[in-house]
Amino acid sequence: MITLLILAFVGIALYEIPKLVRKKHLHDLVVFSSFFMFAFLFSFLQSIGVKFPNPLTVITNIVKLLNTYRFTP
Repeated sequence: MITLLILAFVGIALYEIPKLVRKKHLHDLVVFSSFFMFAFLFSFLQSIGVKFPNPLTVITNIVKLLNTYRFTP
């Protein structure tokens, strides 16, 4: 499974990155590479069994925290 994941990401990189370099879109290349590395890391960790918290729970807790500071008299 991990080998397939790596092959998929290498294939996508080999398809996308040369176009960005050839057109000299360096800013786009940096943004693409950042998101691409984050996506690979997240996918890799998930494929080896690392459990991640539900993002909705984290966002709800942040909003509740901000709400208590905003509406406290």
